[in-house]
Amino acid sequence: MASGGLLWWIAAGGLSIAAFGKNALWKEPIPSDPLEMVTGQIRAVDARDSRAAALQLLDRARNQYALRNAGHGYDLQVSFTVNSGGQTEFDGAWKMEDVFDPKQGLRWTAQSPASYAITRISSNGMLYSEDTAGYIPLRLQEARAALFDPIPSAERAARASIRTSTANFNGAQLTCILLSEPGRSARSTTGRRWDETEECVDPQSGLLRTHSQVPGRYSAYEYSDAPGIAGRMLPRKVTVTEAGKVVTEISVDSLTELPAADKSLFEPTGEMKERGRAIALAEAQKIWRVLGRGPYAAGAPPQIVCVFGVVTPSGELAEAHSLQPSNPYSRAAVEAAKHMSFPKPPPSGVRPQQHFVFVIEKFVASR
Repeated sequence: MASGGLLWWIAAGGLSIAAFGKNALWKEPIPSDPLEMVTGQIRAVDARDSRAAALQLLDRARNQYALRNAGHGYDLQVSFTVNSGGQTEFDGAWKMEDVFDPKQGLRWTAQSPASYAITRISSNGMLYSEDTAGYIPLRLQEARAALFDPIPSAERAARASIRTSTANFNGAQLTCILLSEPGRSARSTTGRRWDETEECVDPQSGLLRTHSQVPGRYSAYEYSDAPGIAGRMLPRKVTVTEAGKVVTEISVDSLTELPAADKSLFEPTGEMKERGRAIALAEAQKIWRVLGRGPYAAGAPPQIVCVFGVVTPSGELAEAHSLQPSNPYSRAAVEAAKHMSFPKPPPSGVRPQQHFVFVIEKFVASR
C-alpha cells in the first residue's frame, strides 16, 4: 500500500512557469480550515541533528501502522461511512476485512452498499484480485491509506526538505513536520505552503494525530480504546475532511490476533488467475499548473484550487473534485484537470498501477 509517498512534477499550462519563478509558486496563502494545525511560525530544519530528530519522530509514528512487520497473524475488521455528496463514487456504509498470516500472506475484502465488492490476495510474491470495477474506488483507497500508509516512506522523507512547528490539538501538544520536494529551499516563515505535506505527531506517545497531504484535505486520528497487537496500535477512528466537511469516517471495529489462518483463504480462484496481474497502489503525485494568458491584470490576486482524484490503470482521471469548492475557479479547475494527459497503460506483463493525484492549479487573471 504505497499511498503515503509523493512524487512531484510541474505540468505545462497556459502560462510559462518562468513568468513567476518556481520558488514563487507556493507563496499564495492557503485557505483557513479547522484542522489546519500550522498557522504560526514554522522553523526550517537544516542541521543534521534536527533533521534526524524529525525523521525519528516520523519513524516512530509510522511504525505504529506497520502491523505486518510485527510477524503476528491477525484479523482486522473495519467499517467506514462515505458522505461525499456525490463528488465521489459509492457513498454509504462500507465494510472491510484484512486477514494476515505471516507464513501465507494477506487477504482483504471490501463491500460497498452500491454493489461494489473486491477480494485481493497477496501470497508468495503474487497479487491477485477479483472486483466489480476497473479500478479501486477513491474512498476505499483512502481508507486503506489512512490506516496502513498515512506517512511518506522513510526513504522519501529522508530526501525531503523539512520544516517544523508546534500545535495544540484536543489538549495535546503536537510536533508538526512539514515535508516538501527534495532540494526545496526550507525557510522559516509564518504559515504552511501549498506544496507541503503536514504530519502532526504527539511526541509523548509517538502517535500520528493529524495528517494532510495538501491544504483543504485533512485526516484526524482518535485513539480512545485503540486496538493494538504486538506493540503496534491502530486508531479507533479516523475522520477525513475536505473543505471543512466530513467526507469519510473510518472505524476500526476489531483487531484480533490470529495464530493460524485457514489455508484456503489465500488460494486464488481460477477467475483471479485469468485476470492476470492485479492493480498496484502506487505513490501519490502532486502536479502544479499555472493557467492564464497575458497580459496580466495589475493587482489581481491569483486564485489557487487543488483538484483531487484517482489516476486509473488506463490513464483516466476518476472521481476528480475540488478541495476548494467555494473558489470561483473551482469548476474550471476540475475541467482543466480532466483534460490533462496521464500515463498510459503499462506494457503487457507489467503490473498495472493507480494512484492518488493532487493537481494544484494557479489561475492568473488577464487584463
